[in-house]
Amino acid sequence: MSEKEILETGLERMGLSCSEELSTRLLEYLSLLEKWNQAINLTAIRERDRMVTHHLLDSLSVLPYLPKLAHHLADIGTGAGLPGIPLAIARPDISVTLVEPNQKKVAFLRQVKGALGLANLEVIGKRVEDIPSSLFDCVISRAFADLPDFVRVSERILSSGGLLLAMKGLVPYEEMGRLPAHAKTRVEAIDLPDLSVSRHLIIVHFESIEEATLPS
Repeated sequence: MSEKEILETGLERMGLSCSEELSTRLLEYLSLLEKWNQAINLTAIRERDRMVTHHLLDSLSVLPYLPKLAHHLADIGTGAGLPGIPLAIARPDISVTLVEPNQKKVAFLRQVKGALGLANLEVIGKRVEDIPSSLFDCVISRAFADLPDFVRVSERILSSGGLLLAMKGLVPYEEMGRLPAHAKTRVEAIDLPDLSVSRHLIIVHFESIEEATLPS
């Protein structure tokens, strides 16, 4: 199958629609990623068909789990723009902010924004610790190795009632056990076509500190 067919078939098997415009823009992003990867280290995956499955389909698999009323989403430690750029392409109604401190990667992200004309995409070249608080109703990452670290740095930029989405492989039970008492989790298994590895989405929401400390 061609990469376009892999993309469209994969999205269909996940129950997601794929217009001609969507597939074209996603593959344009992939071409930019491939070109820039020759100069700076953006991804260890070099085969185009594996980029489709491991980057595009993996990123878009979280679409059904985005809050229905999400308006502002942050992708922290975004690296090459994953999952933020595919989500911004697929959901032009959501404002997506990419947070990445590495300036070479920031240059790539800004090039993608300009080349694809992504008006709903913003790039912040800072550490997440250095951006203002309470900005986003959803914060996502697939870059953080440790779930408690992700929660620690992300909670302050989350607006009241917002969600954290951590993209993981195996369910990180030990990490979940180290979360603060007011952080409540839900685990969703992600079935990715043509990807023979385990994928899970850890969804975190927060009770107030007072609620978390009340006796049950």
